[in-house]
Amino acid sequence: MKHLDDEKYEVDVMTDVHQPALAAEQQGLKRDLRLRHMIMIAVSGTIGTGLFMTSGKTIALAGPGGALLAYALIGFWLVFVCQAIGEIATLLPLPGAFNAWGGRIFDEAFSFQMTWMYFINWALTIPAELSASAIIVKFWLPQGSTFPVWVVPVIIILVMIAINLAGVKAYGEMEYWFSILKVCTIIMFIICGILVDAGAIGGKKYGMDAWHIEGAPFKGGFLGFITTLVTVGYSYGGTEMTGVTAAESRNPHKHVPKAVNTVLVRIAFFYITSVFLLGSIVPNNSPLLLNPNGTAEAAPFTIVFKMAGINAAANFMNAVVFTSVFSAINSDFYVATRMLLSLSRNGWAHKSIGYTNSRGVPMVALAIVTSCSCLSLLTIFIGEGVVFNWFVSIIGSIIFQSWILILFLHFRFRYCWRKQGRAVKDLPYVSWGYPYGNIVATILGVLCIIATCFLSVRNPPVHPGADGTPEELAAYKKTRDEFAQGILGAWFPWVLSLCLFTGYKLVRGTKLIRAEDADLDTGRFVPTEADKQDLIAKGPLWKRIISFLI
Repeated sequence: MKHLDDEKYEVDVMTDVHQPALAAEQQGLKRDLRLRHMIMIAVSGTIGTGLFMTSGKTIALAGPGGALLAYALIGFWLVFVCQAIGEIATLLPLPGAFNAWGGRIFDEAFSFQMTWMYFINWALTIPAELSASAIIVKFWLPQGSTFPVWVVPVIIILVMIAINLAGVKAYGEMEYWFSILKVCTIIMFIICGILVDAGAIGGKKYGMDAWHIEGAPFKGGFLGFITTLVTVGYSYGGTEMTGVTAAESRNPHKHVPKAVNTVLVRIAFFYITSVFLLGSIVPNNSPLLLNPNGTAEAAPFTIVFKMAGINAAANFMNAVVFTSVFSAINSDFYVATRMLLSLSRNGWAHKSIGYTNSRGVPMVALAIVTSCSCLSLLTIFIGEGVVFNWFVSIIGSIIFQSWILILFLHFRFRYCWRKQGRAVKDLPYVSWGYPYGNIVATILGVLCIIATCFLSVRNPPVHPGADGTPEELAAYKKTRDEFAQGILGAWFPWVLSLCLFTGYKLVRGTKLIRAEDADLDTGRFVPTEADKQDLIAKGPLWKRIISFLI
């Protein structure tokens, strides 16, 4: 690693060693997150309603083969996105993470646009998850109950405020234990799924029969496959959070690469194995897979648990899904507040938003995120399922946009690094598969985005006319709403991003940053001697392999 000029150093009061100058957005934060926290935060932010509640819908729309292919392809894309994040976040652990890199290596307007879009993503994810929490609680209410379900989001919001006020360490501990429950549930599902599929329990052997029925394995052909892409993207969304948590990691040089690699292994195993077993056991023509009411009783995991003879499966899964949603909202609050902090510290939002208290909590940002979460109260007037579906459409497309832009920034980062005469071996973590993996992932990502945009404008609804029957009018209204939802979800993120980028560029007059002038030093983490010792792999080979995987 090259030595920086003396004027770029300052004394770190916590370790009493010299560190590079902090970036403005790093000021006031606490490095209290351990490795186990970082891994579980990324797992927790990803494994939630997307897997537990909507994975069955992908099989119903695309068949077992189409759903598995969708999860595998999006997962492949995400592998290289996370590798890009790991390489740069290990070097520059900033609260804005990948959203802040554009202002260093490309154009400040690019970071302005990316950070605002990523904040909007999580600002919408919170009410989407809160809407789901109201649906989940309905399962335990007796028929005809007058209990106001809006009370549930309000209680969760108040709990979120308390957790975030306690500081990042309390948040990390909370995520760690909730994530363990979710991981254990998925492991239980996989074990039950294997036993049910083999006929060891449940009294019937399924094998691969569901792959050979009418419509399988690729139901709906290519269109059926691309229909599921946004839903699958929503399910995977949150994996990239490792880059955000790097700013508050005790040792980013060790924790970020470890978190990137282990999270990818775990999510690939959990998602792809779960979807394969579900598609093999439950036929794609089963009406239960669509789960139109969004209840745990018809959730895909519940169906398999019932086949295994677990009578209390619905109640158990409802409890798991509820804690999963709670956990995901906790992660959402964390990321959204850090995005606002980054916006403020970089001069892209009012400076008061960047205020942090003695525990490193961005107080004003927390108040703003809390206000955004109150969008979930729209469920009182519109309906929980409707709100959830509209938000999912927008969120999935914003996630796709973020991933493709991260890959672009990684290409640009490597170019700047090389133009400044720096060697790749000097990077604290080098992404594997570069550049070929990034090229393939970029092509795949662009094709996914084009496919979703094409699908959104295909087959616009046709009004049945004045003579239409009530049934035809009802069907038209449903189709019209779905068409509008698809248009908004596919195109809104790109239109808004273009407006943010061009607007900022015109107002501020920003210019493309020369590769030789890119700031690749401010905010770098320089490990102490103790940190360097912590980086050395210890123990026999078999222990190191297990440690890498878990």
